Amino acid sequence: MARSLVIKATAGTDEPERCNQAFTVAASAAASGVEISLWLTGEAAWLAVPGRAEEFELPEAAPLADLIGTVLAAGRITVCTQCAARRGLTGEDLLDGVRIAGAPAFVEEVTAEGVQALVY
Repeated sequence: MARSLVIKATAGTDEPERCNQAFTVAASAAASGVEISLWLTGEAAWLAVPGRAEEFELPEAAPLADLIGTVLAAGRITVCTQCAARRGLTGEDLLDGVRIAGAPAFVEEVTAEGVQALVY
């Protein structure tokens, strides 16, 4: 059975350390062959907009844009439907490969057999 991990990032630039942990764990899992799905909610939704990750700074942390690239190369990034709507974001506003989906898709992913879920 393939290993799968769903991570929900609930913080963005408002809580940089917590935000960076979610992206670091997601990228590390992706790089080690784990099937990864990273969900961006709340302020983390902004980081799916081109150029935003490049503005993110946290001492001693890998560049967020690099972490996003690693996740997208091996997994999926999803922005919460309601979070995108509250910020006026559409699919056209997001990085290539990032989708918008809602709670039913999240529930389907986290309840699938063999999936582990983390929330940051």
